[in-house]
Amino acid sequence: MSDHAGARAATEWLASAAAEPEACRWEWERSRLGVTLLPAGRVWDVLVLSGALGLPTLDVLTRFTGRLGPVLREAEQDRVGYFVPPGTVARWLGTGVRGVGSGSWIAVPHPLRTAGGIHWLVPPDGSGTLNDPVTLELAMHDAVALGRCDA
Repeated sequence: MSDHAGARAATEWLASAAAEPEACRWEWERSRLGVTLLPAGRVWDVLVLSGALGLPTLDVLTRFTGRLGPVLREAEQDRVGYFVPPGTVARWLGTGVRGVGSGSWIAVPHPLRTAGGIHWLVPPDGSGTLNDPVTLELAMHDAVALGRCDA
């Protein structure tokens, strides 16, 4: 799949979470910020970690996982958001992790935005691949055990 086709598929997949996907696409393409609010809980939930834990966790996942789901970075607040299957937040028991699930909204940048305030560390590929919560939790534990974070 070409980069253009991949970006189009990723845009369509992300926009499918919106009540009005066309308005979502318009917001990405024409707004100054290139970010839109999307509801969580239908297509995906998001587990938000501090950068001190989230970035080392991504390092662990990258080494041990063949295919990652989308991962956001919000630089100003130093947070990392992992897109996980819907319903994950309702079952998540770990502490120090904020859950964005059903009834919540999250700022989401255009799939090609990989720098700036809110940007993708791992952009969506359009296939619907999400991060496995069990694998994510194990990677969090490994990041802490390996002394790679301040958590």
